[in-house]
Amino acid sequence: MKLGLSSYSLFKALTSGDLSIIEAIQWVADHGGEHIELVPNLGFNFDENPSLIDEIREKASYVGIDISNYAIGANFIAKSEVDFQTEIDRVKKEVDIANRLGVKFMRHDVASRPTPETTIKQFEADLPTLTVACREIADYADKYGITTSVENHGYYIQASDRVQSLINHVDRPNFKTTVDIGNFLCVDEDPVAAVKNNIAYASVVHLKDFFYRPAHLNPGAGWMQTTSGNYLRGTIVGHGDINMREVIKVVKESGFKGYISVEFEGMEECKQASKMGMDNVRRLWDEV
Repeated sequence: MKLGLSSYSLFKALTSGDLSIIEAIQWVADHGGEHIELVPNLGFNFDENPSLIDEIREKASYVGIDISNYAIGANFIAKSEVDFQTEIDRVKKEVDIANRLGVKFMRHDVASRPTPETTIKQFEADLPTLTVACREIADYADKYGITTSVENHGYYIQASDRVQSLINHVDRPNFKTTVDIGNFLCVDEDPVAAVKNNIAYASVVHLKDFFYRPAHLNPGAGWMQTTSGNYLRGTIVGHGDINMREVIKVVKESGFKGYISVEFEGMEECKQASKMGMDNVRRLWDEV
């Protein structure tokens, strides 16, 4: 495996001006990361600064780390056929950016709906439309040798079975899933079981940790709720309530040898938390 960091982990430093994205790449390399995953519009913006694409690629090459994955938002639930195709075309332009960055993996979202509409019935109704969009983008990305993926997040396409269903319907060898081991908790799915379900479909793995409290023990401000009303708060990988040792064991024993990104989204200071998270993953990987 190749261990690195999602730029999202350094979001607070990027938005405060403590780090630029170029400095963040240097920081990851200085702290033993083998790659950085880029999440644009969270601390840096290619629309405002197109030359940054080449600067990032050149900086990563200079410090000797890969740009592993390019992760963008998208939503193919559209009001009209014109809007639907416009969103597909927009994502294709993001594929062009991924190619300029030199990445071979790109995650794009596929759909979001208000919570009351995130039912399995609605998912099954939307699935044909989502399949068409993901297939067209995967076919476009294939000319660059890029594998596209859906991540399990957003409450709608988040449970492991829904992710698998979309992948199987798209039926393209270069369409897989970015497996975020923590995000399964948001839909009250056990991370160990969910990772076992989906690791065979993984293009990239995110290691994220949460503190967990049941619904009847409201911990107050700073926590988000799962679909069943339980409470989550992000924390340093290895410090939370996810059985991280067992999850990492599942990933390791699966034979996965690709990119693993630490993704931190807690209240702790982001640079210290990101370093501690990467250190914990290295330790646990060697121990399991």
